[in-house]
Amino acid sequence: MQPTACLPSPTLVALPTCQTRPHTQALSALFMCFGVIMGSWAGRIPALRDALQLSVGELSIVLLCSGLGAALSSAFSSTLSARLSLHFRGWISQRTKLFIAGLALLFLLLMIGLAPNLPLLMLAVFLLGASASAFDIGMNAAAARQENLQARSLMARLHACACAGGLGGVMLGSGMAWLHYSPIQHFSMLILPCALLLWLGVRGLSADVASNPSVTKKTLFVLPRGDNALLGMLGLLAAMTEGSIANWSGVFMTDRFGASMSFAPLSLAAFSAMMLLSRFHGDRLKAAMGARRLICGGALMAGMGIYLAVFANASPTAVTGFAIAGLGLALVFPFVFSAAGQQGAMAITGVATMTYAGSVIGPPLLGGIAQWLGLQAALGFTGLLSLLIAGIGMRVHLLR
Repeated sequence: MQPTACLPSPTLVALPTCQTRPHTQALSALFMCFGVIMGSWAGRIPALRDALQLSVGELSIVLLCSGLGAALSSAFSSTLSARLSLHFRGWISQRTKLFIAGLALLFLLLMIGLAPNLPLLMLAVFLLGASASAFDIGMNAAAARQENLQARSLMARLHACACAGGLGGVMLGSGMAWLHYSPIQHFSMLILPCALLLWLGVRGLSADVASNPSVTKKTLFVLPRGDNALLGMLGLLAAMTEGSIANWSGVFMTDRFGASMSFAPLSLAAFSAMMLLSRFHGDRLKAAMGARRLICGGALMAGMGIYLAVFANASPTAVTGFAIAGLGLALVFPFVFSAAGQQGAMAITGVATMTYAGSVIGPPLLGGIAQWLGLQAALGFTGLLSLLIAGIGMRVHLLR
């Protein structure tokens, strides 16, 4: 499958920093907004579970809906985008699509907080996953385009902004739980500031950065091949691991250690904080050490952190383990998407399709293992996934 030539050629002269900085800041705002929304949702999962009195199996089904919506959205995004552009004769720009997807995320966050029963919660979470996928692919494609315009690595720093937003969302959720605010009260407070941040981010993107020409080859959905398939496999395994920790770490803290609703989200907060730290320095580390070495070494570190959390005898030790896991896993996504972005629009969409397939498989698979063997054994399985990331990462030649 030949990637569409949506990115500039390697001979393109990099634009001056003064011309590209506003667009980088706009992308930072979009990544941060996305992190706040998704972190707020993940941080209130224990509260939502208790409010509807869901079992481990029922919660697994809810999380499956999120991943399924994301995977289906990413798989068909190229076809839908091309048809929309053709139907409206280009009237709907990429910036407009990003804005619509962001508003949909905010609306669906409210629907999750208002869901009175399991079926409606499943529907809201499914649509949230679909909207999140569309928004995520769009902003990562724009970020890859910006990397090429500046001829330097930016993806880790932008993903750090998503981590900062996610950390803020999780910490806000912990505070809201401590103050006995319900999820819907919490989510309602996010709407106006997040909508403003979204508007500022989309408004600040230039047409060149936001451009994403439709694919020339008509396919129902996109899957990567060759070396891009290995990138997709890394994304899939990282999504399984990261998604499982994001969705189940709070439940693990509650069930194993009896943590309160205000303390339980701190496991995810520690995980996100270390991801933020790692991604903030990731672009400089990539220039010094190379993406492949950082991904493989980080995955080994993540496995160690996960097993520290799994075998911990006290909640602070478990939080430390999740923090180490976040430090190790942090650079997989930015470097995988950066490498895919160098190959064109079809490549980044295909890798995203496999990545979101991991979102489908990971959290519900972990719930199934937890149903039979316990949540401790289920989280131990994610440690094996981290080791597998290290092994595959050594074989991916596109990581530089």
